[in-house]
Amino acid sequence: MERMDKQKISVFVAGKEFVLGSSDSPEYIQRVASYADRVLRETAMATRLPTEKAHIMAAISLADEVLKAQDENARLRRRIRELEEQAASPAPVA
Repeated sequence: MERMDKQKISVFVAGKEFVLGSSDSPEYIQRVASYADRVLRETAMATRLPTEKAHIMAAISLADEVLKAQDENARLRRRIRELEEQAASPAPVA
């Protein structure tokens, strides 16, 4: 992803406007905001909790996704290293 100087980007999440400063592209920030908005709405509809509690549940759900993705990333990196080490080792002579 191409990095740029920080710019202000207006997004809507949970029906409220937020102006974010980011060096990421406006399209990416809009994508992030849309995803957060969708998770908030889905959690509110699924739980029927008051807004604040639904938002906390959504934050926990998003944190769970991030941690699972980080764990999977680490697992895949370890597997790549293992495969690279195997490829670099001389083949056994039969």
